[in-house]
Amino acid sequence: MSRPAELTTRPRVLPVLTVDGLDVTVGGSVQAVRDVSFTLTRGEAVGLVGESGSGKSLTCRSVLGVLPVGCEVSGGRVALAGDGAPTELTGLSRTQWNAVRGRRVGAVFQDPASYLNPSITVGRQLAEQLRVGRGLPRSAAHDRAVELFTAVGLHRPEEVFHQYPHELSGGMLQRVLIAIAVSCEPELLIADEATTALDVVIQAEILELLQGLRTERGLATLLVTHDLAVVAEACDRVLVMYAGEIVEDGPTADVLAAPAHPYTEALLRVASIGTWSRRELGVIPGAPPETGAELPGCRFADRCAYATAQCTAAPVALRTVREGHRARCLRPAGPPGGAGGATTPSPEPAGAPA
Repeated sequence: MSRPAELTTRPRVLPVLTVDGLDVTVGGSVQAVRDVSFTLTRGEAVGLVGESGSGKSLTCRSVLGVLPVGCEVSGGRVALAGDGAPTELTGLSRTQWNAVRGRRVGAVFQDPASYLNPSITVGRQLAEQLRVGRGLPRSAAHDRAVELFTAVGLHRPEEVFHQYPHELSGGMLQRVLIAIAVSCEPELLIADEATTALDVVIQAEILELLQGLRTERGLATLLVTHDLAVVAEACDRVLVMYAGEIVEDGPTADVLAAPAHPYTEALLRVASIGTWSRRELGVIPGAPPETGAELPGCRFADRCAYATAQCTAAPVALRTVREGHRARCLRPAGPPGGAGGATTPSPEPAGAPA
């Protein structure tokens, strides 16, 4: 029996960004990011979360081609979707990156003041981006800059155009940086800890702004953060990183309601998100392994109350827990509302204090 025509001719949705088996090494031999794979589609927001040192920023800087000195992509690939074949970003020259960064990929970082020239007005900096990136003449670049300042919620945009970075608040500077990031209508926006230094009111406003831009422009957004509350508010999917690996990924609502990896469960208990209420200051016992440490099995095992000898015997692969939800854990999946189905710690925890 033949399939209906509408099913056979429906176009396949291609990801805007594909990261496949990404490895990043530091100092030529220390592996800081291991086999990271994920995709983003048009209009989708994906949150990348984990403790400091988990590999979040190295992953997103690999996508941007701005790894720190001494770091390099040592394996895997990063690609942007194009009209034809995807554009391979891995191994681009500096000149080739100039045609991608700022045009097809925009970025917003934690401290906007450090990414703006203090001796040039913010309007002139945005107008320069428009003139170089989109080829606009001076007057058109000025008018478009004012329009963008209005679009990102800056009051009196014409006045802001002529101000210097030191004359603006942190929230205003972040809006300026967002305007610069989206000025060339990129396909992908990377926000690396973009709300961390802001107070909660301004943080909520910036998240609302990013959500509006994503909806209006179909931006694929990669949001890098350590704050699960931000992910719950702004992201469709979440990737949880620990010690350089993705240990869990899936729809945000599913992962937050029923975490399948003990590390995600621990993060939720510390953060008091959703039903994971906290009665006292929460901590995760122990410390992450040193960057690049070679461990035979699960990298979280010595902090995990559920760990058994099997967990440290061999590498643990990402396994399907539910449709679209995977975890790097040997425990069987449990019903929604439980952390991977385990409700009682193993009688012999591997290194985690009681």
